[in-house]
Amino acid sequence: MKSILVPIGGSGSDEALLETALAAARPVAAHLHFLHIRIGVGQAAQYTPHVSFASGPALQDALEDLDTQSRSRSTKAFQHVHEFCARMGVTVCEGPARAKTVTASCQVEEGDAVERLIFHARHNDLIVVSRPTKPNGLPPDFLELLIMRSGRPVLIASASPVTTVADTIMVCWRESADAARALTAAAPLLDHAKRLVFVGVAENGTATQAALNEIMCGFAWSGTAAEMQIIPPNGRPVQELLARAARVCGADLIIAGAYGHSRLAEAVFGGCTQSFIRHCDRPVLLMH
Repeated sequence: MKSILVPIGGSGSDEALLETALAAARPVAAHLHFLHIRIGVGQAAQYTPHVSFASGPALQDALEDLDTQSRSRSTKAFQHVHEFCARMGVTVCEGPARAKTVTASCQVEEGDAVERLIFHARHNDLIVVSRPTKPNGLPPDFLELLIMRSGRPVLIASASPVTTVADTIMVCWRESADAARALTAAAPLLDHAKRLVFVGVAENGTATQAALNEIMCGFAWSGTAAEMQIIPPNGRPVQELLARAARVCGADLIIAGAYGHSRLAEAVFGGCTQSFIRHCDRPVLLMH
């Protein structure tokens, strides 16, 4: 995990995003590739409420306002990155550097924001993103698209800045390919965890217990101490049980597979992935 992509928006959520990205990069001395996409007025208008209903002078005013917002976000994105790096002592470099500390670079592009971000995401080891709180010119399901299409782990920052993501890591386990992929993707961070907690909800009787027993054995062979918690299903939604477990163990980071059920089913009926994407109160790393 040596190259971390950080899409930077130039908004108020940048500080928490920057802190989370640095917390993920520090244990592995990774390079932070900050990327800002200048979103065109036409694309932003598609995902901005009420613009499609405007016409005449009102439409012209709305488009000019979107253009002003886009320019402002670009300026602030650069400013936020460079101020943060200077404050935290992170070296900004344009090319590869064989450093044993965190380094950073900043790039600006134009074009289809989703396609450009997914393109770059596939060429990095991890993507750290913020959870949008208001219209930003991106489609409302941008995080879902990134998780489904990038083929890379996505770490969603919480709303508040954090200083570490590796003191206590909680892994949500279920018998699924996406959970196994998430565990593999997070291995570099797991290696630096001070406390590692595996949590499973016993939806399938003894299968969860047997699976976690085997995982514990594997980690024991590697010399990594880990804890195991089996949560009995008590009629509450699984996402609520996992959220409570994270609070109880004081997890700095949650790791989970994404979309073990179909994305449509999650959207219609709700589920763990949607809950992690929309409501999680701490950083969560998801892998499809």
